[in-house]
Amino acid sequence: MPSASAGPAKVPGCSTAPTAMTDASKGFRLLAAPLAFLALFFAAPLALVLAASLAARGQPLDWAFSLGAYQRMLDPLFAGVFLRSAALAAAATLTCLLLGFPLAYFIVRQPPPRRRLLYFLVLIPLTANSLVLTYSWITILRPQGFLDLALQSLGWFGPGPFVLLYTPAAVFLGLTYWYLPFMVYPIYASLEKVDFTLSAAAADLGATRRQTFLRIILPLSTPGILAGSMLVFIQCLCAFVVPDMLGGSKTLMIGSLIQQRFLTLPQDWPLGAAISITLLALIGAAVFLTLRLDRSPASPR
Repeated sequence: MPSASAGPAKVPGCSTAPTAMTDASKGFRLLAAPLAFLALFFAAPLALVLAASLAARGQPLDWAFSLGAYQRMLDPLFAGVFLRSAALAAAATLTCLLLGFPLAYFIVRQPPPRRRLLYFLVLIPLTANSLVLTYSWITILRPQGFLDLALQSLGWFGPGPFVLLYTPAAVFLGLTYWYLPFMVYPIYASLEKVDFTLSAAAADLGATRRQTFLRIILPLSTPGILAGSMLVFIQCLCAFVVPDMLGGSKTLMIGSLIQQRFLTLPQDWPLGAAISITLLALIGAAVFLTLRLDRSPASPR
């Protein structure tokens, strides 16, 4: 006699394929609207920029195929802008890491009520308008500004005046200030998952604080460090408002260069498009490298 617990008998010739096909069609219908949105507002503009980068020089564009825009990017002037942008972005990223890791560690070690307050305080710069924050930095760094008067009163660096506005140092300070929260939050998210009883156990076994940090805390926070570094570096590399307002024409970066090629006379849309495509390729390479490092066997889980 068949067991009562046995499932219903399968009818020969029946299949679950129609059900699977129905589920697949429902899933496709759900994705149709997002895919159409991406195609309309991302893929199509990107294809247009790519086509413009391959056009011959001229305004209006001459759509004849040409690699002249990419060849003009090899000019020492444009190569210098790329190198300056990469150097400032790397310096700001490293500084954000050196400042952001201790700050994230300090916040995560606080009691929950204080932790929420500190978390909110770090969030405040992101809630303010970028133009307002940049203008506040202009008032600090301009001649006879707060920083200039403070340095003159100390007398450590001579009589002054100390002009930092429209210099690479001003751009570096602005980028570091503006993008520091983007370093703190990923590291905070990684540290929040760390079991800090491991640190106590390591101390009981005779490990020093330095050994505990290097062998436990730092490896477990590596995903947050990689994510934060990628976010900060990419945004610094593409930054436009901060370099344009704090650096001026003396500290030209990639974002400002693209804006000039598209909007400032004489316009050169193929060159602006070629720089944009090259920048996008560099960003894609940085994201790919970060993902590979995060998925490598040596990466902690």
